[in-house]
Amino acid sequence: MELGILLAIVGGFLDSYTFVGRGGVFANAQTGNVVLMGIEAATGEWGQAVLHAVPILAFIVGVVVAEMIKKPSMRLFIPDSERAVLIIETAVLFIVGFIPYTSPNIIVTVAISFVSSVQVSSFRKLVGSAYNTTMITGNLRSATQYAYVAFTKRDNESALQAIRYSTIILSFLAGAILGGLLTLFVGVKAVWIAVIVLICSVILFNSGRKDKTADIGI
Repeated sequence: MELGILLAIVGGFLDSYTFVGRGGVFANAQTGNVVLMGIEAATGEWGQAVLHAVPILAFIVGVVVAEMIKKPSMRLFIPDSERAVLIIETAVLFIVGFIPYTSPNIIVTVAISFVSSVQVSSFRKLVGSAYNTTMITGNLRSATQYAYVAFTKRDNESALQAIRYSTIILSFLAGAILGGLLTLFVGVKAVWIAVIVLICSVILFNSGRKDKTADIGI
């Protein structure tokens, strides 16, 4: 649950960061990019339409890479794919913080869309239930469904699930607010806050794996 909260904060943060500071493009919400691409294509703004198409392609590539990393044949080189994903994302975002506003925004949006897709493809379960760390539509649906069942059937487990999903949604919102504010006031290096959160995620992830190992040993 704690890891889900941290990753949701990063998800919201990166969307705000790229939209506010990197050309009005969403890093994670490819639905938004598709809509914007369609609007710009309809109005004849083909250059802008392409700018929204490239992050979508980067997202697709990221999903493919995430699936490749999970393959059994890759375990010899990458024994822990989820930890590797967090480390790669941390490294890429750290580098992004050095790229000035004078550089083409497409460089940054492609890099962030790629690592975001790898993240969302690698972390898909929240305490055994499907969830998303980079967009909230599915989480909002699940939270509402569980809340309805909890209210109508007085089901405690559904109530707990509703609280979990709602916490993820609020974490994403908090990340979006933080990302927007820091990007406005700090600039390109605001992305390093997401790097700090990801470092905390790696530490938490490693701690969780050690606890599981200890339980197995006992």
